[in-house]
Amino acid sequence: MNVQPRSPLRVPGPRVGLKRLDPADDQPVVKCARLSPPELRDAPQRVAVLGTPPGPPAGIPRSPAVPPVPHQGPSRIGPFLLLPLAERDGVHSALNTDTGDELVCKVFDMGVYQEKVRAYSALPPHHNVAAVRDIVLGERRAYVFRDKEHGDLHGLVKGCRRLDEEHARRLFRQVARAVAHCHRHGVVLGDLKLRKFVFADEKRSKVKLESLEDCHVLEDPQRDAMSDTHGCPAYVSPEILSGSAPYSGKMADMWSLGVMLYTMLVGRYPFHDPDPATLFSKIRRGQCCLPEGLSPGAKCLLHSLLRKEPAERLTASELLAHPWFRHPPASQEAASGEQEVSSADQAVPSIDVKDDDDLFC
Repeated sequence: MNVQPRSPLRVPGPRVGLKRLDPADDQPVVKCARLSPPELRDAPQRVAVLGTPPGPPAGIPRSPAVPPVPHQGPSRIGPFLLLPLAERDGVHSALNTDTGDELVCKVFDMGVYQEKVRAYSALPPHHNVAAVRDIVLGERRAYVFRDKEHGDLHGLVKGCRRLDEEHARRLFRQVARAVAHCHRHGVVLGDLKLRKFVFADEKRSKVKLESLEDCHVLEDPQRDAMSDTHGCPAYVSPEILSGSAPYSGKMADMWSLGVMLYTMLVGRYPFHDPDPATLFSKIRRGQCCLPEGLSPGAKCLLHSLLRKEPAERLTASELLAHPWFRHPPASQEAASGEQEVSSADQAVPSIDVKDDDDLFC
């Protein structure tokens, strides 16, 4: 296999292993003929394997074409065994056969991989942001390894339907710390949502930002004007939908954090409608009700994040200083009447997450 040495971006913190695939490393596991399928082996024989087989002899009718079944077995990349995760395209569980470490591997085309890991060179290590553990470069693909995950916030909220405030407080504080760290060092996350935060332990008590692949590195940390409009519809901020002018990337992240916290506490999105146009209209108006059962502190925090005007939202550092994070007395956690984020009266649709999986993206 012809693998050329490359110079990836420097990643701060503990030294990240960068390996070149030798021909001997890119081989099927012994005694398992189906291992290392062509699409993962990154081997030059790929064209021959995937080439069109010769047709049947003349006079013999061709059998109907049957689509090939994608191979789901393990593959070897250097010292790693990879197993595709069916629910996550391009993501694999990984085992380092030299050390026994269980990891997660994301596969990128060589043409984009350096851009995908660029933010790691701009961001100092943080315990609530997943770090790159290893990088293996093939001829056409780069294999980026991170620590094993134990589910994500999306799955937790969906399974529990909603979290009590103490549980949500412990987890959301870690989310806020990760975002504040990124903003402090000029990294805007964009497309923030529950799925982006994973658990680092089996007890699901330690939260990390899954990766920095889709974030934006600012040339000047104090200037965050952006025009990118991609993202999950339920989390998008009103100013992004307006499309009239550049918006503050950091403040758009803060709106998304408000949607995340609301969903953790209530079990549904603050804005929802099966019709995208109607959904976007509701978000543009920025009007939703805070339901019964939330403490005054939680309502105050949500009120400070889900503001239509970006300049009126809390910054990430201000979010961490909010009184809700200071374990209030039990009496303050008592349910109270509804309090609206804005003056208009618009009820939040009551939809159970188990009945409508489209609530979560």
